[in-house]
Amino acid sequence: MSAEAYKTAEGVDVHVTNPGGKHRVIVTKELPGSTWRETLAKSDCRVEVAQGENILSQAELKGLCSGKVDGVIGQLTEAWDADMFKHLKGTGCRVYSNYAVGFNNVEVPGASAVGIPVGNTPGVLTETTAELAAALTLAAARRVVEADVFMRAGKFAGWLPNMFVGNLLQGKTVGIIGAGRIGAAYARMMVEGHKMSCVYYDMLQNTRLEGYVKSYSAFLESQGEKGVTIERAESPEGVFAAADVVSLHCALDNKSKHLVNAAMLGKMKKDAVLINTARGPVHNEADLVAHLKANPTFRVGLDVFENEPDMYPGLAHCPNAVIVPHIASASMWTRGGMASLAAANVRGVLEGFPIWNSPDVEPFLESSTLPDACPSIVNGKELKMKHMDA
Repeated sequence: MSAEAYKTAEGVDVHVTNPGGKHRVIVTKELPGSTWRETLAKSDCRVEVAQGENILSQAELKGLCSGKVDGVIGQLTEAWDADMFKHLKGTGCRVYSNYAVGFNNVEVPGASAVGIPVGNTPGVLTETTAELAAALTLAAARRVVEADVFMRAGKFAGWLPNMFVGNLLQGKTVGIIGAGRIGAAYARMMVEGHKMSCVYYDMLQNTRLEGYVKSYSAFLESQGEKGVTIERAESPEGVFAAADVVSLHCALDNKSKHLVNAAMLGKMKKDAVLINTARGPVHNEADLVAHLKANPTFRVGLDVFENEPDMYPGLAHCPNAVIVPHIASASMWTRGGMASLAAANVRGVLEGFPIWNSPDVEPFLESSTLPDACPSIVNGKELKMKHMDA
């Protein structure tokens, strides 16, 4: 077995870079770009990267993270529960970072219980995810995928008045569930791009988004055009009933799981468009498939699925569904940036740095400009970690 590669007892191939590094860092999938490797190498880390596309089981993860381990970068497709963190603690592991902004696959209290900081990668997914949501919206509303399949099958025999008639978005209403950074970015794209009014639901009022839409409305009126409106609904039901397009941007928790079910779908307009780039379990996929089959003018755009990587039976055969394989963050800038942030979280903890004090994480995206900080640790407060401004 060479110093540059090995195979675990469970059969996982591992490639090693900077084999002489004193800190052993396990990465459960190959990551885009090179900055993240440079970041870890500068902190004297031996980086061991699992190869292959299969989602690793807990047995494989434990085998991979055996012996002495200082840090781990894992994936949102893996289950990091309390038992896994107890295992990591036994290896001497000092930090885990999720290669994702979300961390519903991580049992954070279990990590906190054994004193392991959990990092995530916010701040680089906003525009990329919002763009994908907008792309799904247009593709679903204008039946782009259906028409593409039709053309590739050689069925086009000439223009017809009723061929693939879809929905016009201009002047309609876009609904947002979860008006955080991504939801607000998507709202601005649809309001500005299509002069749509906006209705949103969020537990917190987004005064910045409201001010933005009102200012844009004033600009439209100054140009002799009809203005747009924005309203914060009192409940999700208000958004689903009022909007022509509803886009989900909420976190996954006990309240949002199966938020989109048969009852909620029944409140939507018959020709509405539903977009989910948040988390799959926010929608009940069985109810969604039934609704798609019963309402051919209703359309969805899905980037996430309730039981990934599986789809509910029948979904793939619904022509009124646009389905893509969890690619909302799949721009090189974003995916590479996520890798850089995950590596900076690991490096920061290993070097004993405090937590970054700003939502602006761009300084972490180049290894030559790294601040002496951890960009994002979700359980830093529980572990009483210092912040830069403390």
